[in-house]
Order: sequence, then structure tokens, then C-alpha cells
Amino acid sequence: MKITVPATSANIGPGFDSVGVALSKYLTIEVLEDSSDWEVIHDLGDIPSDANNLLIKTALEVAPDLAPHRLKMISDIPLARGLGSSSSVIVAGIELANQLANLQLSDQEKLNLATKIEGHPDNVAPAIFGNLVVASYLDGQVSHLVADFPSCDFVAFIPNYQLKTSDSREVLPSTMAYKEAVVASSIANVAIAGLLKGDLTVAGQAIQKDRFHEAYRQKLVKEFAPIKELAQTSGAYATYLSGAGPTVMTLVQQGEGEALKVALDKLKLDGETFVLAVDKEGVGLD
Repeated sequence: MKITVPATSANIGPGFDSVGVALSKYLTIEVLEDSSDWEVIHDLGDIPSDANNLLIKTALEVAPDLAPHRLKMISDIPLARGLGSSSSVIVAGIELANQLANLQLSDQEKLNLATKIEGHPDNVAPAIFGNLVVASYLDGQVSHLVADFPSCDFVAFIPNYQLKTSDSREVLPSTMAYKEAVVASSIANVAIAGLLKGDLTVAGQAIQKDRFHEAYRQKLVKEFAPIKELAQTSGAYATYLSGAGPTVMTLVQQGEGEALKVALDKLKLDGETFVLAVDKEGVGLD
């Protein structure tokens, strides 16, 4: 059995902690034989290979009596880069428990569990459902809506350095003035309305006007400004920080991603550029 979970790009500008889209990078978990102890085979660097792995910790939180197995973990979702690497593992852990314990969880139940573990639904929701997901988490209840993302290419510049979400959150203000919050909310509303209507021109303009987090976080990602400048001269819809960063995501017309990638590569920034597409399936089994 194999469990596959897509990468995700959260926030998409003003959709802070509530909006995300599934993208075409993947975590794959292969379930091997029974074992006396949990073992996770991987080449992903300094992450645990035993029951301390987030995958196993999540699975055991859902189903504490799971019998240990040997597992193989393969991922092209880079760690701590703003592409939902930890959320993909949490979603995979829930699905692992669901399958091994035959829990027959609904997607809503998976979302409830994942949001409780992660703390907010912006990454875990699209990892479960695929596509674009708008969600809220209030008083322990998760509400969500799944929709198709408008046709476009996602051009992701992934820096060679990590930026932990905890560090990125430290630069955010603890409060926001009422009038400023109303303005920020109105911008988010237009961004979501544009995405749902399929108007990336209107959505893109709103995405780049976010007031909730990007103004504070952009200074942590030195590559953001030159990428945005180049993208705008190339006619891109929008450039935004993916999740907490440092990945810089640009939305361009479908078919124009490779041209922007070539142009970005000429900047010789410290990282790698990928052209990604929307994953419409979410977590799946093979």
C-alpha cells in the first residue's frame, strides 16, 4: 500500500491561515511488512526514523493501538520552505491510521483531526481534498469549501535555506487596529471572490495587497523583491509568499511558466525554480 499526499501553498496573499491550494510535489509513504518496532526508511536528512517521526506520532494519536510496521518515506516537498511539508506528513499519518486500523474516516473527519493537530486548516485541507480550499477553524469546528483553482501555471522559487514557521510568525504583530482589519478583510474577500469566479486579474491584484502578514515577512526573504519585479514586467498575475515562506510563488498564464522560470534562473538566486500545477486529487492510495 502506498499513500500519496500533495504539497500545498497556503495563504495565497490575504487568505491568512484559511486558504490553500494543492500542488504537484508529493510525499509518498509505502507500507512494508509488520515489525517489532516502527521504522521509517528515508533519505530526508535529520528527521527521526523511529516512532518519534511525525508520521508515526500522528498515526498513533489517531489510533494508539496500531501494530508497528516498516515504512518507506519518499518526498520531493522540501522541509521548512512554505510548501506544507509537515502538513503532508500529518495528513499521511492520519491516512496511515485510517487504513491500518480500518477506521473508515470521512474526509471531514480527516480534516477535523488534521486541523486539531496542525492548528489551522490552510495546508491540511488542500492536502486532503486537492484543489483550492477555503476553510475556517472556530471553537473546534472546521468549515470548508473546495473549488477549482483558475487555470494558470505556478512558478515556485524555492530558496536553499529553511525558514521555520515559528520564526516567521515572530515578526507578525500581536494586534491589528479595527479599521486596518476591515481593510485587510475586504482585500481578502476580493481575492477569494476573484479566485472563485476565475478572474485571476482581479484576484491577483488583491493577492498582492495583503495586509495580514506579507508586509512583515517579505523582509525575511531577500529574493522576494527581485522576483516580484521581474514577474510584474513579465505580465504575471501575482507574486506571493507561499505559506510562511521562504518559497516565492508567482501565478502566470497557463503555458507561460517555463518562460518565467528561464528568466528567473538568469537572476542566479540562491535556490531552484519549478513550474507546478494544481493537484486535484489530494491524499490518495495506490
